[in-house]
Amino acid sequence: MNLTRRALLLVVGTIAALVALRAEPRNIQLAKEEIRTYVQSGEYLREMQAVAQQAAAWIEQRAGAARSADGAAKSERLAVVMDLDETLLANAEHILRLDFGYDRKAWDAWVHEAKAPAIEPVRQLYELARRLDVAVIFITGRGERYRAATEQNLRAVGCDGYARLVCRPDAWKDTSAVFKLGERQRLAAEGFVIIANLGDQESDLTGGGAERNFKFPNPFYLSK
Repeated sequence: MNLTRRALLLVVGTIAALVALRAEPRNIQLAKEEIRTYVQSGEYLREMQAVAQQAAAWIEQRAGAARSADGAAKSERLAVVMDLDETLLANAEHILRLDFGYDRKAWDAWVHEAKAPAIEPVRQLYELARRLDVAVIFITGRGERYRAATEQNLRAVGCDGYARLVCRPDAWKDTSAVFKLGERQRLAAEGFVIIANLGDQESDLTGGGAERNFKFPNPFYLSK
């Protein structure tokens, strides 16, 4: 076989291999159907529960370690940081109604209704932290303009004894990850020891600042 023919076969083979490796993007309609099934079958909630159980075990262990042998609390200011949307508050009803789309006016109306239900395993985590005298601090990507409605929603689901609700400034232009990291650093500077950071996005956890991170599933959207 001459060199020209060998070279031609090599090129053809390389192209064929590249074509074979190229994966067709997932059909969006099929992906939506899979997510609906994942949520409606109960699998989504089961996976939320599994992460919540891991977080609960750690919070109990860490809060116990923060007490002396006679049961008296030590001087550490322990805190649990939680995201809100798709961590404590469920927006699945709104998201599925819009067929996974986003409409600013529709979102505004949904938030101001203040009727998002709690994700029960995470609400129980909130109650656990409160019983253990661990401060619960919410750091949310919701803008400051949503504060009153968010406070109302938290009261409605029985989560109104938190230490602080930190909302994103309405004029914020950087990423959610940068905002949340900065707020965790601010808490550390105030003397809080963040024993657990709970969120449904990598951007909720990026950059550290907590002893343990707990990532909940979110099949609906991605926030950077």
